[in-house]
Amino acid sequence: TTINKNINEDDTWDMFKEAFNNADKDFLKKIKKAHPLLTPNDLRLCAYLRLNLSSKEIAPLLNISVRSVEIKRYRLRKKMELQHELGLVEYILSV
Repeated sequence: TTINKNINEDDTWDMFKEAFNNADKDFLKKIKKAHPLLTPNDLRLCAYLRLNLSSKEIAPLLNISVRSVEIKRYRLRKKMELQHELGLVEYILSV
């Protein structure tokens, strides 16, 4: 059922988050502190970008199309108010 699927995805995300935090101490805390308006989904995208995954690789992880990932990236840039010259992944890797 859909409910079980969502619970499962949350569990997977929690496990991922824990593993990610162990590997990359404080990244999610730092990015959240720098950009308090980011949603859990935004943070999830940041984590995937931090791992240097492409939109094509991120799409199946979020169960969305590549185009939707690109739109999410665009919205994330706007939310973070990044300068045009600064690449999103570049910025995330520098945090």
